[in-house]
Amino acid sequence: MSNTATKTIEGNTWVFGDNVDTGFIMPGTFGSLPDEELAQHVMSGIDPEFASKVQPGDIVVGGSNFGCGSSRETAPRGLKYAKVGAVIAQSFARTFFRNSICIGLPVLICPEAGAIAAGDLLRADPIAGEIENITQGNLLKSESLPEHLMEIIRAGGLVAYLRQRNAAQ
Repeated sequence: MSNTATKTIEGNTWVFGDNVDTGFIMPGTFGSLPDEELAQHVMSGIDPEFASKVQPGDIVVGGSNFGCGSSRETAPRGLKYAKVGAVIAQSFARTFFRNSICIGLPVLICPEAGAIAAGDLLRADPIAGEIENITQGNLLKSESLPEHLMEIIRAGGLVAYLRQRNAAQ
């Protein structure tokens, strides 16, 4: 269960390897679908059953260069609308990382992500840069997300954040 209001994210893991391309995350044939329908096809290029099995708050774990390939924004949007709580990887393609933050999907860089096994239960604090592997009983470090990026994530993305900020002024 994800709880970005209290700054922690908790969920079971889905583990993928290095160089997970945006074409695997969201194949181009589904790119013109409405957001809610994108969720039905997310990760179908690498795991055709993912969308039917992922639960709200689950965490996707990748190796190095997660989200490489094209700059298609539908890849992180598909994950968000599938209600994935966060993506943790050893490293991200820069555009995927930026697109994820802009739509309110937490992304955490964790050099030790390879120690996480499929199905592990994690509790992550993006600001503190801590990922507790409840299943394995250990604590991993991630790069802390600055508070201003967490404000964007908590708002639901950059557009929602700017609307809230303008309404408050």
